[in-house]
Amino acid sequence: MVVTLIVICEVGFWVLLAAGLAARYLLKLPRTGIAILMCEPVLELVLFVVAALDLRNGADPSLKHGIAALYIGYTVGHGHRTIKWLDGHAAHRLAGGPPPVKPPRHGMARARYEGRVWLGTLIGAAVATALLLLAIWYVGAPARTTSLQQCMYGAWRAAGIHGLIALSYAFWPKKAPDSGRSRGEAVRDAS
Repeated sequence: MVVTLIVICEVGFWVLLAAGLAARYLLKLPRTGIAILMCEPVLELVLFVVAALDLRNGADPSLKHGIAALYIGYTVGHGHRTIKWLDGHAAHRLAGGPPPVKPPRHGMARARYEGRVWLGTLIGAAVATALLLLAIWYVGAPARTTSLQQCMYGAWRAAGIHGLIALSYAFWPKKAPDSGRSRGEAVRDAS
């Protein structure tokens, strides 16, 4: 049941997102669109309650409960950024708004951008960890919760790998392409 609900929540996320953006930009009902988009957190709350009830009814803590916590953590850490990104694209394509701002591609500006995205991953891992620790405490039998502990470690491994990748942009920043001068002009200017 929990796995089915995770799939329903994921599909529901995209359905609510599409409905909110359609109401906002196609139907010209911005308040209704925002109200629909504000229903997104309800999906995570339902998932959390169902997973807790599943554990309360005697289900063995398993990977599905861990995935539910990871899903909720990801949504908390990256959901707002995802919605904002899609809203910018919808405003541009459906309402004639300005093109969305693209992330920087070079130098330290790109490193700062990657660092902000990584902070979302850190927040997601922290939220998932808090939920998993709550579940472990709720079950009260550490021997039965190894799958939840593994999910917790997996969240922090993913955050660590993402952090290393983000950090690589600071240590080895991608250089901006040459300003359009030909190689011959650059050589002449150097002499």
